[in-house]
Amino acid sequence: MARGKSINLFLMDGDANGRIKCTITNWTGVAYKIPRTELDQCKERNDLKQSGVYFLFGNSDETGKGVVYIGQAGTRKNGEGILYRLMEHKRNPEKDYWTEAIVFTTSNNSFGPTEISYLENRFCKLAIEARRYEVKNSNDPTPGNITEEKESEMEEFIDYSKVIMGALGYKLFEPIINKSCIEKQDTQKIVEADQIPLCLERVIKNVGKVEANGIQTSEGFVVLSGSRISPQDDNTIPTVIKERRQSAPIDTNGILKEDLLFTSPSYAAMFVIGKSANGLTSWKTQDGKTLKSLENEET
Repeated sequence: MARGKSINLFLMDGDANGRIKCTITNWTGVAYKIPRTELDQCKERNDLKQSGVYFLFGNSDETGKGVVYIGQAGTRKNGEGILYRLMEHKRNPEKDYWTEAIVFTTSNNSFGPTEISYLENRFCKLAIEARRYEVKNSNDPTPGNITEEKESEMEEFIDYSKVIMGALGYKLFEPIINKSCIEKQDTQKIVEADQIPLCLERVIKNVGKVEANGIQTSEGFVVLSGSRISPQDDNTIPTVIKERRQSAPIDTNGILKEDLLFTSPSYAAMFVIGKSANGLTSWKTQDGKTLKSLENEET
């Protein structure tokens, strides 16, 4: 059973939308959440002149999906470190997409080149595996040469960083489905006991049979990869669903290539069949129970 944690959030400007400093008791790490527009206000902070790793968050103009760039910054001879690197990114027209930075450093300035290289590499891999954001790094960061003792220490730092990243509003490292689904045979998936597998089947004129699998989570409803999506839609579905269908990773056979999260079961159902639908009655268990009946059983 996971233990609770107390996180200290200091609103540096007295504003929840401004700069935030984040620490955890008995942890040497220090995190900052800094809006792009507030970088100049951080010039006097000595810990931002140290080595560390940083995340630049924004949204893609093409897809609307969240994007992130993950980088590292070492201390320079002139005493400049993370903040100087962020200022360079701010001036770079190719990185004008980001609106906010998350920074991780230490209270005792203990990060060297080996540590930040390892962290950058691990954070990139974790973000790519979670598939929450489009990772903008063009090159795969090298992990560097690290001892097993230092690796254990860095993995502990990463565990704390995951907690803080989520507390600051970014589920960058959290898979859409908790405790990744275990694939069995070809398409069947087993999930946690509290995530009951649901399916949707519909015969659509001129298309044939559409079949999809999904689960309801604390964030909404997830349509699982391997689902067959109707290639046709009509004007009974919202524009946002039409756009989602156009940008979704669907192959030429209509098969969805990755898990997708929706805000409601109905939006998920409309995404699958391309027509207006009530998700509470469209999604059913293997024995025919509707999602609506399952929710009624819980009350």
